[in-house]
Amino acid sequence: MNRLLLFRALHPALAKAPLLLRLGLLGLFLLMTIFWIKMLVEAATKEPEQGNSKIAWVLIILLTHGLGALLYYFVRRPQRLQLGAPVSISP
Repeated sequence: MNRLLLFRALHPALAKAPLLLRLGLLGLFLLMTIFWIKMLVEAATKEPEQGNSKIAWVLIILLTHGLGALLYYFVRRPQRLQLGAPVSISP
């Protein structure tokens, strides 16, 4: 009997690991995409209109996906919240 088949027969939980790994990675990807969309919307709607910072942050988030969203969340968002930038009112 093949050693791999014997290993899977002895440890049935390990035979399902690739499926669980794929589901875990899919879940992580979906969470990161939701976070990316949230940060993109926040940068587009709540950044102040002065200067080019709004355009720059939207482009950074758009072009770098998760990394740009994380940068915005940890670098720019606390600065904006500390400065008390006005929140745009949606119609």
